[in-house]
Amino acid sequence: MNGPLSGLTLVDFTKFLPGPYCTWMLGNLGADVIRVENPRELAKQAQVFGWEKLSPDARADLRARDIYARNKRSLVIDPGHEEAKSVIGALVANADILVEDYRPGVMEAMGYGPAAMLALNPRLVYASVTLCGQTGPYRDKPGHDPVALAIAGALSRIGEDADKPSFPGVPVADLLSGSNAVIGILSAIIARGVTGKGQHVDVAMSDASLALVASTISRNPDLSNVPGRGKRRADSGIWETADGRFITTTDMEPRYWQRFCTAVGRPDFAAAQMDIGRRAEIAEALAGIFRTKTLAEWLAVLGEADTQFAPIHDLPGALADPHNRARGMVFEVDLPGGGKAPHIGLPIRLSDTPPAPPQPAHIAGGDSDDILAGIGLSQSDIQALRDKGALSAGQGSRA
Repeated sequence: MNGPLSGLTLVDFTKFLPGPYCTWMLGNLGADVIRVENPRELAKQAQVFGWEKLSPDARADLRARDIYARNKRSLVIDPGHEEAKSVIGALVANADILVEDYRPGVMEAMGYGPAAMLALNPRLVYASVTLCGQTGPYRDKPGHDPVALAIAGALSRIGEDADKPSFPGVPVADLLSGSNAVIGILSAIIARGVTGKGQHVDVAMSDASLALVASTISRNPDLSNVPGRGKRRADSGIWETADGRFITTTDMEPRYWQRFCTAVGRPDFAAAQMDIGRRAEIAEALAGIFRTKTLAEWLAVLGEADTQFAPIHDLPGALADPHNRARGMVFEVDLPGGGKAPHIGLPIRLSDTPPAPPQPAHIAGGDSDDILAGIGLSQSDIQALRDKGALSAGQGSRA
């Protein structure tokens, strides 16, 4: 078995991070992911990032580096072209899953909305991943990750500045929404095994982001009096070391806090763990203490004490971390022009059905002929699509 989802076929219309992350996870779990790539979108992306100035070899190299394009096949076709409709229809008719991330109504306008596709293939699981979902006053609202976080109230909680919120620096809502889409799709696949029917999965980034503030809502009956940004516990923190590096500690459980206080030479702080009035004093004292030793020295001290800590890696440090390597979460792939590029592994472990082997992406459109031959088109049929402008070759990368 080439991954636990081997045998499932997915037609992928996604462009932005939540959608490609969802289809990347499913592809690495063994689904056959066919990316339907619009040549206009590829050209626009190349212009935005300056890729149109790169040589074909450089663009192939860039594509192979694209982690979220891994384990997917690419068909470059204009979905709005009249000649493309029968091709895409044939793909969908034989698919198990369709994932799209267009604004509501766009897929319907092209003739590929959920009602039409479920009529064509009643067993299809059709997933839409959008900013605010298929219903509600914000249905048609455009935007990316920070907008979803703002609508959910999560952005108001991010950052250490007490006076204003800040961007999280990583795509929190994007990846959470992509993960939710995977859960929704696999739930619908399981339901299909009972009902025999597919269905529409509606995933909104704003919905997913609300889960980020659920614990804050649960723990604060008076939401007008929630502690503000920057008001952290004394038993957790980010500390600068003598060599200008950073370490984080999270010793919230009393037994760990006691170990920590002893290890840093301040056992008297143990009894003051929940004393709000002393938090600023303790934090200031700890900041001074951590500046007395290097990161390596603190790693040894806290490791010996068995407290909760980790060095704050930069990206090269994270890729080199032996734990990440041992877990298979960091590895290298071969590039078409020689050399290797780092890739990230699938964050799911199954004991009996490992993920599909990593297959770096071909250039955009590099799989078009094979995909079309798979639905019964001859080489003359494929050439006719090219001659009519529905099918084209393209190169690029998309994360």
